[in-house]
Amino acid sequence: MIIQLYDDSRKEEVRDVVLEVLLEHGFEFDRLKDADLKDINGYYFGSGGVFFVGIANGKVVGTAGVRKFGGNMCEIRRIYLKKAFRSKGNGKQLFRTALNFAEKNCSGVILKTDSILTKAIDMYLKHGFTFKKEETGYLYFEKIF
Repeated sequence: MIIQLYDDSRKEEVRDVVLEVLLEHGFEFDRLKDADLKDINGYYFGSGGVFFVGIANGKVVGTAGVRKFGGNMCEIRRIYLKKAFRSKGNGKQLFRTALNFAEKNCSGVILKTDSILTKAIDMYLKHGFTFKKEETGYLYFEKIF
């Protein structure tokens, strides 16, 4: 897998990967929560952030986004990877790419994940994130640089 910057020609592929992973874990597309997928450039790049895609065999197989917001903080979002590409270091590679961007461009980073995604939670903790709170099944983590 190689990691590239997102461009709009990949919009449908990104949406397909996200929806596939959501459904796999028992989640459904939420028009409000998933609104960033309608305008990836505006939501991520427009804030000074970035959106990466993992490419294998010419197709998007993974995603990772960083959205900047007030106080020079940012949020890592959309760490998604198709099932066939997991347990091979690809998810960690996507996450590290997003985290490296955050470290170079922000003073700290937050992220949230569902409490059932234990592998993701372990990866965040191993990369120095600290647990901040739990709210309606979501866990919030933070790392200050």
